[in-house]
Amino acid sequence: MTTVERVQPPPTVVRPKAVARTGLYALLATNAVVVTVFFVQAGFASNALIVVGRLAGLYGALLMAFQLLLIARLPWLDRRIGMDRLTSWHRWVGFGLLWTLLGHAVFIIFGYAQPSSAGPVDELVELATTVEGVLRAIVALTLILVIGAVSARFARRRLAYETWHFIHLYAYVAVVLAFTHQVAAGTTFTSSSAATAYWWGLWGMALGSVFLGRVVLPVWRNLRHQLRVSAVVPESDHVVSVYITGRDLDRLPARAGQFFLWRFLTKDRWWQANPFSLSAAPDGRGLRLTAKTAGDGTAALRHLRVGTRVFAEGPYGAFTTLHRTRPDTLLIAGGVGITPIRALLEELYGHVVLIYRVATDRDAVLLEELQELADVRGAELHLVTGPATPDKLAPREIARLVPDVAERDVFVCGPPGMTGAVLRTLRDLGVPKQQIHAERFSLAG
Repeated sequence: MTTVERVQPPPTVVRPKAVARTGLYALLATNAVVVTVFFVQAGFASNALIVVGRLAGLYGALLMAFQLLLIARLPWLDRRIGMDRLTSWHRWVGFGLLWTLLGHAVFIIFGYAQPSSAGPVDELVELATTVEGVLRAIVALTLILVIGAVSARFARRRLAYETWHFIHLYAYVAVVLAFTHQVAAGTTFTSSSAATAYWWGLWGMALGSVFLGRVVLPVWRNLRHQLRVSAVVPESDHVVSVYITGRDLDRLPARAGQFFLWRFLTKDRWWQANPFSLSAAPDGRGLRLTAKTAGDGTAALRHLRVGTRVFAEGPYGAFTTLHRTRPDTLLIAGGVGITPIRALLEELYGHVVLIYRVATDRDAVLLEELQELADVRGAELHLVTGPATPDKLAPREIARLVPDVAERDVFVCGPPGMTGAVLRTLRDLGVPKQQIHAERFSLAG
């Protein structure tokens, strides 16, 4: 094994994650103010319920555009915040959007029904059949309600990712229908040329971001790099490494700790996208992923043929040295979560301590590589084995292995239960929040 010397920037004082998060908050707040100003300039209806309903509709349109930005997978945002957090924000904003649009519909219907003798249902039918764009809005709201229902935790856990993802694609249909409704029936949209230009620009930016991040960039990068499988190496009975080669990989902006969504273009796997971290720091010549063969999809990795074409979306993730705040580092890995940690070990400078938690010595994936890397980098490697109880990553144990843990950046990757327990331990040990880095490597949703 060879290592490539890399110039690593010093720990940052200004946190990239905080900058990106503040920028998103400021963007949303600024647009909310602009929307309110245009709403006021357009004038109020005589009915207070209609006023509230129209304002709720405008804020709903803004939240819908913001939703698209969060899941556009734009590299600048993803490297600073991470797909897992962006997806979580997308989910919570989605529920806010759902209630905002429901409020829009209810207030508008009751507002128009108030001065007449018609009931809410009759008024809804009247609006749908006489006002252009209202029927499209009803269909859009119905789609959003369905998507919201299948995104609830109790339903999401019972659906395969592919099923959930297919249903979720109807959100784009809802976006188009909602926009055409706004064009046809939105008084604020047409109240002034400035308001019209603003809304066209807002929707253009949101939809353009999705098209750029989820279509243009992945297609362009794969056409440029022409990725193929160069080797398949079993690491153990249940773990396999896949080596990828291609063209101009020195221009692929991948970093240690990141992951790709990998599609291996065989007749039975081309439609499956699996998130696997890089298990070696990118060196400009090739990429490597290492996966635990737990299901049918990952088990098939052992049978990939050399030369198989690969379509990779990414790189994604904020689990990188970009977010270092201290000169020294503690890496904590559990199970196959060692893969991004091993890549980080190759790239990190300063004094590094690696704690690798497994049930038995045989479960320690890439152990020989880790020992060699630790020797080359001057790092400390602690292999912690044994049953789940007693907790061998409890505060006392970590403090014994790393007395200066509160003075280090800590990167944690492993099974959800272990990761959660370690994060609680780090808080108990007084490690500042900004020095703790963890990320869930999975598909959005």
